[in-house]
Amino acid sequence: MSIQTTNPYTNKVVKSFHPINEDELEQKITAAHKAYQSWKTTPIAERAKYLHKVAELMLERKQELAQIITLEMGKLIKQSEAEIEMCASVYAYYAANSEEFLKDKEIDDDGGKAFIRYTPKGIILGVEPWNYPFNQVGRLTAPNIMAGNVVVIKHASNVPQCAQMIEDLFHDAGLPKGVYTNLYLESSRIAKLTEDPRIVAMSLTGSEKAGASLAENAGRNLKKSVLELGGSDPFIVLEDADMDLVLKEIMIGRFGNMGQACTSSKRIIIHESLADEFTEKLSDELFHLKAGDPMDPATSAGPMVSQEAAEHILEQVMDTVNAGAKLIAGGKLMNREGAFFEPTILTEVKSGMRAYHEELFGPVAVIYRVKSQDEAIQLANDSTFGLGGSVFSEDIERAIDVASKIDTGMVFINEHAASKPDLPFGGTKRSGYGTELSPSAAREFMNEKLIRIKNR
Repeated sequence: MSIQTTNPYTNKVVKSFHPINEDELEQKITAAHKAYQSWKTTPIAERAKYLHKVAELMLERKQELAQIITLEMGKLIKQSEAEIEMCASVYAYYAANSEEFLKDKEIDDDGGKAFIRYTPKGIILGVEPWNYPFNQVGRLTAPNIMAGNVVVIKHASNVPQCAQMIEDLFHDAGLPKGVYTNLYLESSRIAKLTEDPRIVAMSLTGSEKAGASLAENAGRNLKKSVLELGGSDPFIVLEDADMDLVLKEIMIGRFGNMGQACTSSKRIIIHESLADEFTEKLSDELFHLKAGDPMDPATSAGPMVSQEAAEHILEQVMDTVNAGAKLIAGGKLMNREGAFFEPTILTEVKSGMRAYHEELFGPVAVIYRVKSQDEAIQLANDSTFGLGGSVFSEDIERAIDVASKIDTGMVFINEHAASKPDLPFGGTKRSGYGTELSPSAAREFMNEKLIRIKNR
Protein backbone atom coordinates (compact mmCIF):
# COMPACT_ATOMS: atom_id res chain seq x y z
CA MET A 1 0.00 0.00 0.00
CA SER A 2 1.36 3.41 -0.97
CA ILE A 3 1.64 6.20 1.57
CA GLN A 4 0.94 9.38 -0.32
CA THR A 5 -0.99 12.61 -0.55
CA THR A 6 -3.44 12.55 -3.45
CA ASN A 7 -5.41 15.78 -3.72
CA PRO A 8 -9.04 14.66 -4.27
CA TYR A 9 -9.87 18.01 -5.88
CA THR A 10 -7.56 17.16 -8.77
CA ASN A 11 -6.85 13.43 -8.23
CA LYS A 12 -3.17 14.29 -8.59
CA VAL A 13 -0.46 12.78 -6.38
CA VAL A 14 1.22 15.59 -4.44
CA LYS A 15 3.76 13.82 -2.24
CA SER A 16 4.84 10.27 -1.41
CA PHE A 17 6.45 8.76 1.68
CA HIS A 18 8.42 5.56 2.22
CA PRO A 19 7.20 3.12 4.87
CA ILE A 20 9.72 2.58 7.63
CA ASN A 21 11.67 -0.68 7.53
CA GLU A 22 11.82 -3.25 10.33
CA ASP A 23 14.98 -1.82 11.86
CA GLU A 24 13.47 1.67 11.96
CA LEU A 25 10.26 0.30 13.47
CA GLU A 26 12.22 -1.48 16.19
CA GLN A 27 14.10 1.73 16.99
CA LYS A 28 10.87 3.67 17.35
CA ILE A 29 9.19 1.07 19.59
CA THR A 30 12.35 0.85 21.70
CA ALA A 31 12.40 4.64 22.07
CA ALA A 32 8.71 4.65 23.04
CA HIS A 33 9.26 1.93 25.64
CA LYS A 34 12.22 3.82 27.09
CA ALA A 35 10.20 7.04 27.19
CA TYR A 36 7.42 5.28 29.08
CA GLN A 37 9.78 4.35 31.92
CA SER A 38 10.23 8.01 32.83
CA TRP A 39 6.93 9.40 31.54
CA LYS A 40 4.84 7.20 33.82
CA THR A 41 6.42 8.88 36.87
CA THR A 42 6.31 12.42 35.46
CA PRO A 43 3.97 14.53 37.61
CA ILE A 44 0.61 15.01 36.00
CA ALA A 45 0.89 18.80 36.29
CA GLU A 46 4.04 18.66 34.17
CA ARG A 47 2.37 16.44 31.57
CA ALA A 48 -0.42 19.00 31.39
CA LYS A 49 2.00 21.78 30.44
CA TYR A 50 2.97 19.92 27.28
CA LEU A 51 -0.63 19.34 26.23
CA HIS A 52 -1.59 22.94 26.88
CA LYS A 53 1.32 23.93 24.64
CA VAL A 54 0.15 21.55 21.91
CA ALA A 55 -3.32 23.12 22.05
CA GLU A 56 -1.80 26.59 21.89
CA LEU A 57 0.37 25.71 18.88
CA MET A 58 -2.58 24.16 17.06
CA LEU A 59 -4.57 27.36 17.32
CA GLU A 60 -1.57 29.46 16.30
CA ARG A 61 -1.08 27.28 13.21
CA LYS A 62 -4.76 26.68 12.52
CA GLN A 63 -4.73 27.93 8.95
CA GLU A 64 -1.65 25.94 7.98
CA LEU A 65 -2.93 22.73 9.56
CA ALA A 66 -6.41 23.16 8.08
CA GLN A 67 -4.98 23.57 4.60
CA ILE A 68 -3.16 20.25 4.90
CA ILE A 69 -6.40 18.51 5.93
CA THR A 70 -8.19 19.99 2.93
CA LEU A 71 -5.34 19.14 0.57
CA GLU A 72 -5.14 15.51 1.66
CA MET A 73 -8.79 14.51 2.12
CA GLY A 74 -10.88 17.28 0.57
CA LYS A 75 -12.69 18.66 3.61
CA LEU A 76 -14.08 22.17 3.10
CA ILE A 77 -11.57 24.65 4.52
CA LYS A 78 -13.98 26.11 7.07
CA GLN A 79 -14.72 22.61 8.35
CA SER A 80 -10.98 21.84 8.49
CA GLU A 81 -10.44 24.94 10.61
CA ALA A 82 -13.29 23.84 12.88
CA GLU A 83 -11.62 20.44 13.25
CA ILE A 84 -8.38 22.05 14.41
CA GLU A 85 -10.30 24.14 16.95
CA MET A 86 -12.10 21.03 18.22
CA CYS A 87 -8.87 19.05 18.48
CA ALA A 88 -7.17 21.86 20.42
CA SER A 89 -10.11 21.86 22.83
CA VAL A 90 -9.63 18.11 23.40
CA TYR A 91 -5.98 18.57 24.39
CA ALA A 92 -6.85 21.53 26.61
CA TYR A 93 -9.72 19.61 28.26
CA TYR A 94 -7.57 16.66 29.32
CA ALA A 95 -4.70 18.89 30.35
CA ALA A 96 -7.05 20.80 32.65
CA ASN A 97 -9.05 17.90 34.08
CA SER A 98 -7.06 14.65 34.09
CA GLU A 99 -5.73 15.11 37.60
CA GLU A 100 -9.31 15.08 38.85
CA PHE A 101 -10.28 12.16 36.59
CA LEU A 102 -7.38 10.00 37.79
CA LYS A 103 -7.43 10.66 41.51
CA ASP A 104 -7.77 7.69 43.87
CA LYS A 105 -11.27 6.26 44.23
CA GLU A 106 -12.15 5.17 47.76
CA ILE A 107 -14.17 1.99 48.33
CA ASP A 108 -16.38 1.23 51.32
CA ASP A 109 -14.73 -1.61 53.24
CA ASP A 110 -15.87 -2.72 56.69
CA GLY A 111 -12.64 -4.55 57.43
CA GLY A 112 -10.23 -1.78 56.57
CA LYS A 113 -9.47 0.94 54.05
CA ALA A 114 -9.49 0.30 50.31
CA PHE A 115 -9.12 2.43 47.21
CA ILE A 116 -8.49 2.20 43.48
CA ARG A 117 -5.32 3.81 42.17
CA TYR A 118 -5.17 4.41 38.42
CA THR A 119 -1.76 3.50 37.01
CA PRO A 120 -0.57 3.57 33.38
CA LYS A 121 0.14 0.44 31.38
CA GLY A 122 2.67 1.28 28.67
CA ILE A 123 2.59 1.79 24.91
CA ILE A 124 -0.84 2.24 23.33
CA LEU A 125 -1.11 1.59 19.59
CA GLY A 126 -3.57 3.77 17.69
CA VAL A 127 -4.79 2.99 14.16
CA GLU A 128 -6.46 6.17 12.96
CA PRO A 129 -8.70 7.22 10.02
CA TRP A 130 -8.48 9.92 7.38
CA ASN A 131 -11.88 11.61 7.80
CA TYR A 132 -10.91 13.63 10.90
CA PRO A 133 -7.14 13.27 10.71
CA PHE A 134 -6.25 15.56 13.63
CA ASN A 135 -9.22 15.17 15.93
CA GLN A 136 -9.36 11.37 15.87
CA VAL A 137 -5.71 11.20 16.89
CA GLY A 138 -6.31 13.74 19.66
CA ARG A 139 -9.17 11.74 21.17
CA LEU A 140 -6.84 8.81 21.80
CA THR A 141 -3.63 10.69 22.45
CA ALA A 142 -4.73 13.38 24.90
CA PRO A 143 -6.17 11.18 27.67
CA ASN A 144 -3.42 8.58 27.40
CA ILE A 145 -0.49 10.96 27.45
CA MET A 146 -2.04 12.69 30.47
CA ALA A 147 -2.51 9.29 32.12
CA GLY A 148 1.18 8.40 31.82
CA ASN A 149 0.93 6.06 28.85
CA VAL A 150 2.79 6.70 25.60
CA VAL A 151 1.28 6.33 22.13
CA VAL A 152 2.41 5.14 18.71
CA ILE A 153 0.13 6.02 15.82
CA LYS A 154 -0.35 4.25 12.51
CA HIS A 155 -2.29 6.91 10.63
CA ALA A 156 -4.30 6.42 7.44
CA SER A 157 -2.02 6.06 4.43
CA ASN A 158 -3.68 8.92 2.51
CA VAL A 159 -3.02 11.63 5.14
CA PRO A 160 0.75 11.28 5.69
CA GLN A 161 1.38 15.02 5.91
CA CYS A 162 -1.25 15.37 8.64
CA ALA A 163 0.45 12.48 10.44
CA GLN A 164 3.84 14.20 10.29
CA MET A 165 2.47 17.58 11.36
CA ILE A 166 0.89 16.05 14.46
CA GLU A 167 4.24 14.59 15.49
CA ASP A 168 5.88 17.96 14.72
CA LEU A 169 3.42 19.71 17.05
CA PHE A 170 4.43 17.47 19.94
CA HIS A 171 8.11 17.95 19.14
CA ASP A 172 7.72 21.73 19.01
CA ALA A 173 5.81 21.65 22.31
CA GLY A 174 8.87 20.04 23.91
CA LEU A 175 7.34 16.62 24.62
CA PRO A 176 10.08 14.07 25.39
CA LYS A 177 11.04 11.87 22.44
CA GLY A 178 9.08 8.64 22.32
CA VAL A 179 5.98 9.80 24.20
CA TYR A 180 4.25 10.38 20.85
CA THR A 181 5.45 8.53 17.75
CA ASN A 182 4.21 8.53 14.17
CA LEU A 183 4.67 5.25 12.29
CA TYR A 184 4.62 5.21 8.48
CA LEU A 185 3.44 1.62 8.15
CA GLU A 186 1.40 -0.44 5.73
CA SER A 187 -1.79 -1.87 7.19
CA SER A 188 -0.51 -5.39 6.53
CA ARG A 189 2.18 -4.92 9.19
CA ILE A 190 -0.19 -4.07 12.06
CA ALA A 191 -0.93 -7.69 12.97
CA LYS A 192 2.72 -8.43 13.68
CA LEU A 193 3.10 -5.19 15.65
CA THR A 194 0.25 -6.17 17.97
CA GLU A 195 2.30 -9.20 19.04
CA ASP A 196 5.07 -7.01 20.47
CA PRO A 197 4.90 -7.41 24.28
CA ARG A 198 5.78 -3.73 24.72
CA ILE A 199 2.47 -2.80 23.06
CA VAL A 200 -0.05 -3.22 25.89
CA ALA A 201 -3.33 -2.07 24.30
CA MET A 202 -4.71 -0.73 21.05
CA SER A 203 -7.43 1.43 19.61
CA LEU A 204 -8.82 1.60 16.07
CA THR A 205 -11.24 3.90 14.32
CA GLY A 206 -12.22 2.60 10.91
CA SER A 207 -14.10 -0.10 9.05
CA GLU A 208 -15.71 -3.24 10.46
CA LYS A 209 -13.18 -5.39 8.60
CA ALA A 210 -10.21 -3.51 10.03
CA GLY A 211 -11.77 -3.53 13.50
CA ALA A 212 -12.42 -7.26 13.43
CA SER A 213 -8.84 -7.92 12.40
CA LEU A 214 -7.39 -5.75 15.15
CA ALA A 215 -9.74 -7.23 17.77
CA GLU A 216 -8.73 -10.74 16.72
CA ASN A 217 -5.06 -9.92 17.10
CA ALA A 218 -5.65 -8.14 20.40
CA GLY A 219 -7.58 -11.10 21.76
CA ARG A 220 -4.99 -13.60 20.62
CA ASN A 221 -2.35 -11.60 22.49
CA LEU A 222 -4.55 -10.93 25.56
CA LYS A 223 -4.55 -7.16 25.08
CA LYS A 224 -7.35 -4.70 25.56
CA SER A 225 -8.77 -2.89 22.54
CA VAL A 226 -11.23 -0.10 21.81
CA LEU A 227 -13.03 0.01 18.48
CA GLU A 228 -14.98 2.88 16.92
CA LEU A 229 -16.33 1.50 13.67
CA GLY A 230 -19.06 2.28 11.17
CA GLY A 231 -22.48 3.71 11.74
CA SER A 232 -25.83 4.14 10.05
CA ASP A 233 -27.32 6.62 12.46
CA PRO A 234 -31.10 7.11 12.55
CA PHE A 235 -32.38 10.69 12.39
CA ILE A 236 -35.93 10.41 13.74
CA VAL A 237 -38.33 13.27 13.02
CA LEU A 238 -41.61 13.05 14.93
CA GLU A 239 -44.74 14.83 13.74
CA ASP A 240 -44.35 17.75 16.18
CA ALA A 241 -40.75 18.57 15.18
CA ASP A 242 -39.58 22.06 14.23
CA MET A 243 -39.06 21.75 10.46
CA ASP A 244 -36.64 24.68 10.20
CA LEU A 245 -34.44 23.14 12.89
CA VAL A 246 -34.65 19.72 11.26
CA LEU A 247 -33.47 21.08 7.90
CA LYS A 248 -30.64 23.04 9.48
CA GLU A 249 -29.41 20.03 11.44
CA ILE A 250 -29.65 17.53 8.56
CA MET A 251 -27.56 19.74 6.30
CA ILE A 252 -24.79 19.60 8.90
CA GLY A 253 -25.45 16.11 10.20
CA ARG A 254 -25.69 14.40 6.82
CA PHE A 255 -23.79 16.57 4.38
CA GLY A 256 -21.02 17.96 6.61
CA ASN A 257 -17.64 16.49 5.63
CA MET A 258 -19.46 15.29 2.48
CA GLY A 259 -21.22 12.66 4.59
CA GLN A 260 -17.94 10.97 5.48
CA ALA A 261 -18.46 10.57 9.22
CA CYS A 262 -19.30 7.53 11.32
CA THR A 263 -21.99 9.53 13.14
CA SER A 264 -23.43 11.10 10.01
CA SER A 265 -27.25 11.07 9.98
CA LYS A 266 -27.54 8.39 7.32
CA ARG A 267 -31.17 7.24 7.82
CA ILE A 268 -33.82 9.97 8.00
CA ILE A 269 -36.90 8.40 9.59
CA ILE A 270 -39.70 10.93 9.35
CA HIS A 271 -43.41 10.93 10.13
CA GLU A 272 -45.49 10.69 6.96
CA SER A 273 -47.25 14.00 7.70
CA LEU A 274 -43.92 15.83 7.26
CA ALA A 275 -42.19 13.65 4.68
CA ASP A 276 -43.28 15.39 1.46
CA GLU A 277 -42.51 18.89 2.75
CA PHE A 278 -39.16 17.78 4.13
CA THR A 279 -38.12 15.99 0.93
CA GLU A 280 -39.00 19.00 -1.21
CA LYS A 281 -37.13 21.44 1.02
CA LEU A 282 -34.09 19.20 1.34
CA SER A 283 -33.95 18.81 -2.46
CA ASP A 284 -33.97 22.57 -2.78
CA GLU A 285 -31.16 22.93 -0.25
CA LEU A 286 -29.01 20.44 -2.17
CA PHE A 287 -29.74 22.13 -5.48
CA HIS A 288 -28.22 25.36 -4.18
CA LEU A 289 -24.97 23.79 -2.94
CA LYS A 290 -21.94 25.08 -4.84
CA ALA A 291 -19.38 22.50 -5.91
CA GLY A 292 -15.78 23.60 -6.27
CA ASP A 293 -12.37 24.00 -4.74
CA PRO A 294 -12.56 23.02 -1.04
CA MET A 295 -9.91 25.65 -0.31
CA ASP A 296 -12.41 28.34 -1.41
CA PRO A 297 -14.58 29.44 1.54
CA ALA A 298 -17.48 29.96 -0.91
CA THR A 299 -17.57 26.26 -1.84
CA SER A 300 -20.32 24.26 -0.11
CA ALA A 301 -19.88 20.87 -1.84
CA GLY A 302 -16.32 19.59 -2.05
CA PRO A 303 -14.87 16.32 -3.32
CA MET A 304 -15.00 13.02 -1.52
CA VAL A 305 -11.76 11.66 -0.14
CA SER A 306 -10.84 9.77 -3.31
CA GLN A 307 -12.07 8.72 -6.71
CA GLU A 308 -12.36 5.18 -5.38
CA ALA A 309 -14.68 6.37 -2.60
CA ALA A 310 -16.84 8.31 -5.06
CA GLU A 311 -17.14 5.31 -7.38
CA HIS A 312 -17.96 3.00 -4.47
CA ILE A 313 -20.89 5.10 -3.28
CA LEU A 314 -22.09 5.44 -6.88
CA GLU A 315 -22.20 1.65 -7.07
CA GLN A 316 -24.17 1.43 -3.79
CA VAL A 317 -26.68 4.03 -4.98
CA MET A 318 -27.15 2.51 -8.45
CA ASP A 319 -27.57 -1.01 -7.06
CA THR A 320 -30.21 0.34 -4.66
CA VAL A 321 -32.07 2.20 -7.41
CA ASN A 322 -31.95 -0.84 -9.69
CA ALA A 323 -33.52 -2.84 -6.85
CA GLY A 324 -36.54 -0.47 -6.78
CA ALA A 325 -35.59 2.59 -4.72
CA LYS A 326 -36.49 6.05 -5.98
CA LEU A 327 -33.79 8.59 -6.80
CA ILE A 328 -35.04 12.08 -5.87
CA ALA A 329 -31.84 14.09 -6.38
CA GLY A 330 -28.23 13.57 -7.37
CA GLY A 331 -26.96 10.04 -7.79
CA LYS A 332 -24.11 10.67 -10.24
CA LEU A 333 -20.43 11.46 -10.38
CA MET A 334 -20.03 15.13 -11.25
CA ASN A 335 -18.78 15.85 -14.73
CA ARG A 336 -15.60 17.56 -13.60
CA GLU A 337 -12.06 16.85 -12.50
CA GLY A 338 -11.73 15.38 -9.01
CA ALA A 339 -13.54 12.93 -6.74
CA PHE A 340 -16.92 14.70 -6.86
CA PHE A 341 -20.23 12.92 -6.23
CA GLU A 342 -23.56 14.71 -6.34
CA PRO A 343 -25.38 15.16 -3.01
CA THR A 344 -28.14 12.56 -3.25
CA ILE A 345 -31.58 11.71 -1.88
CA LEU A 346 -33.08 8.20 -1.97
CA THR A 347 -36.59 7.16 -0.95
CA GLU A 348 -38.60 3.92 -1.00
CA VAL A 349 -35.56 1.97 0.21
CA LYS A 350 -36.56 -1.47 1.49
CA SER A 351 -34.94 -4.31 3.41
CA GLY A 352 -32.72 -6.31 1.08
CA MET A 353 -31.38 -3.25 -0.74
CA ARG A 354 -27.76 -2.21 -0.25
CA ALA A 355 -28.63 1.26 1.06
CA TYR A 356 -30.84 -0.31 3.72
CA HIS A 357 -28.13 -2.52 5.20
CA GLU A 358 -24.78 -0.96 4.31
CA GLU A 359 -23.14 2.18 5.61
CA LEU A 360 -23.29 4.94 2.99
CA PHE A 361 -20.08 6.84 3.65
CA GLY A 362 -20.79 9.86 1.48
CA PRO A 363 -23.35 12.57 0.69
CA VAL A 364 -26.44 10.36 0.39
CA ALA A 365 -29.59 10.87 2.47
CA VAL A 366 -32.04 7.97 2.68
CA ILE A 367 -35.55 9.08 3.66
CA TYR A 368 -37.96 6.62 5.27
CA ARG A 369 -41.63 7.49 5.86
CA VAL A 370 -43.27 6.07 8.99
CA LYS A 371 -46.80 6.23 10.39
CA SER A 372 -46.02 6.13 14.09
CA GLN A 373 -43.45 6.52 16.82
CA ASP A 374 -43.29 2.77 17.34
CA GLU A 375 -42.62 2.19 13.66
CA ALA A 376 -39.82 4.78 13.79
CA ILE A 377 -38.17 3.01 16.73
CA GLN A 378 -38.49 -0.40 15.07
CA LEU A 379 -36.91 0.88 11.85
CA ALA A 380 -34.14 2.68 13.74
CA ASN A 381 -33.20 -0.55 15.50
CA ASP A 382 -33.31 -2.68 12.34
CA SER A 383 -29.59 -2.24 11.72
CA THR A 384 -26.39 -4.05 12.53
CA PHE A 385 -24.91 -0.70 13.55
CA GLY A 386 -25.42 1.11 16.84
CA LEU A 387 -23.27 4.21 17.06
CA GLY A 388 -25.41 7.32 17.42
CA GLY A 389 -28.76 8.81 16.51
CA SER A 390 -31.04 11.83 16.78
CA VAL A 391 -34.64 12.46 17.78
CA PHE A 392 -36.53 15.64 16.88
CA SER A 393 -39.65 16.63 18.80
CA GLU A 394 -41.01 19.67 20.64
CA ASP A 395 -42.05 17.29 23.45
CA ILE A 396 -38.77 16.65 25.26
CA GLU A 397 -40.11 13.91 27.53
CA ARG A 398 -41.44 12.08 24.51
CA ALA A 399 -38.11 12.48 22.74
CA ILE A 400 -36.28 11.09 25.78
CA ASP A 401 -38.61 8.08 25.79
CA VAL A 402 -37.83 7.42 22.12
CA ALA A 403 -34.11 7.94 22.69
CA SER A 404 -34.10 5.38 25.51
CA LYS A 405 -35.51 2.75 23.15
CA ILE A 406 -32.94 3.21 20.38
CA ASP A 407 -30.13 0.61 20.39
CA THR A 408 -27.17 2.94 20.06
CA GLY A 409 -24.35 4.21 22.22
CA MET A 410 -25.46 7.84 21.90
CA VAL A 411 -28.66 9.75 21.11
CA PHE A 412 -28.97 13.50 20.59
CA ILE A 413 -32.28 15.33 20.97
CA ASN A 414 -33.06 18.16 18.56
CA GLU A 415 -29.54 18.14 17.13
CA HIS A 416 -27.39 16.02 14.87
CA ALA A 417 -24.96 13.58 16.45
CA ALA A 418 -21.69 15.25 17.41
CA SER A 419 -18.80 14.96 19.83
CA LYS A 420 -17.51 17.11 22.68
CA PRO A 421 -14.48 16.48 24.87
CA ASP A 422 -16.62 16.05 28.01
CA LEU A 423 -19.21 13.65 26.52
CA PRO A 424 -18.60 9.89 26.21
CA PHE A 425 -18.37 8.65 22.63
CA GLY A 426 -18.88 5.03 21.64
CA GLY A 427 -21.27 2.53 20.10
CA THR A 428 -22.91 -0.85 20.38
CA LYS A 429 -23.45 -3.82 18.06
CA ARG A 430 -21.12 -3.71 15.03
CA SER A 431 -20.23 -0.09 15.65
CA GLY A 432 -17.61 -1.20 18.15
CA TYR A 433 -16.97 -1.04 21.89
CA GLY A 434 -15.18 1.04 24.47
CA THR A 435 -15.27 4.77 25.14
CA GLU A 436 -13.55 7.77 23.67
CA LEU A 437 -13.74 11.24 25.21
CA SER A 438 -15.18 12.25 28.63
CA PRO A 439 -13.70 11.27 32.02
CA SER A 440 -14.25 7.61 31.09
CA ALA A 441 -11.66 7.83 28.31
CA ALA A 442 -9.05 8.96 30.81
CA ARG A 443 -9.33 5.57 32.52
CA GLU A 444 -9.97 3.36 29.45
CA PHE A 445 -6.37 2.12 29.21
CA MET A 446 -5.42 2.38 32.87
CA ASN A 447 -4.78 -0.34 35.42
CA GLU A 448 -7.43 -0.02 38.11
CA LYS A 449 -5.19 -1.18 40.92
CA LEU A 450 -6.81 -2.13 44.23
CA ILE A 451 -4.89 -1.13 47.35
CA ARG A 452 -6.30 -2.33 50.68
CA ILE A 453 -5.09 -1.70 54.23
CA LYS A 454 -6.54 -4.12 56.79
CA ASN A 455 -7.75 -2.74 60.11
CA ARG A 456 -5.67 -3.79 63.11
